[in-house]
Amino acid sequence: MTGLPVMTAGLVHIYRAEHHDVAALAGVDLSVQAGEMVALLGPSGAGKSTLLTLFGGLLRPSAGRIRIGDHELSRMSEQDLDSLRGRDVGIVLQGASRNLIPHKTIRENVAFAQGSSRGRGQDIAPVDEILDLVRLRDRADTPLSSLTPGELQRGALAVAVSTRPGLLLGDEPTSQLDHEARDQVLQTLSDINSTWGTTIIVVTHDPDVAARMPRTVTIRDGRVGAEGREGEEFAVVSADGSVPLPPHVLATLTPGTLVRLVESEQGWTLVRDELEEVPDGEAL
Repeated sequence: MTGLPVMTAGLVHIYRAEHHDVAALAGVDLSVQAGEMVALLGPSGAGKSTLLTLFGGLLRPSAGRIRIGDHELSRMSEQDLDSLRGRDVGIVLQGASRNLIPHKTIRENVAFAQGSSRGRGQDIAPVDEILDLVRLRDRADTPLSSLTPGELQRGALAVAVSTRPGLLLGDEPTSQLDHEARDQVLQTLSDINSTWGTTIIVVTHDPDVAARMPRTVTIRDGRVGAEGREGEEFAVVSADGSVPLPPHVLATLTPGTLVRLVESEQGWTLVRDELEEVPDGEAL
């Protein structure tokens, strides 16, 4: 299995809260190429974890489209979505313990995860190859209670990629880890991507993690607010023509400020119009 592309168009998801509805996503247009590594950023409540959950087919969107490879998720039955997750999409939930069977070793967890895929005749990697990839072969038969938090997290990754999925989704895969363990997890993600070409999308609050990812996508108010490429941040033009400005720019613009786009040889520049004050009693 090689990497799978991911595409959304006009993605909307509404939660029913007490006495009112909450729009977690309000029109997300996003394209991730096969084999990319992308970090989803944004403040709490921005919708990034909801977006990741929708990618995994664990929720259905209120409106819009999600395509994973050749699969249009909104048209798939629950049984087909289960098959997709068991074959093509690996998911790492936040907190290593949520991804592992506590009374089994890492080797046994990986073998258990592979069981149903073997039943479908899927060509999957040997367990030892996966354990080598996450650098856990020498700890694979150790009780989980004896493993460090970083080893447990890499064990969770081993389970998620046990079927060599084309897409790996991770919700805060480095949270609550020290710097050394965090760097080992990030290196493991990079190794999975480079070895198998797996498309990887992770949610993170950690700026150091984001800085290590080739591409970042910032979710603001339920939409794609900005993208980062090689350390440089860009605003993103939405399908309706709106451009969410970065917070540090908005902080300098009071509500009602007039701005205009000025074209030059270097491209387009956003310029604030400074209107002259109108003397009292005079009309505009």
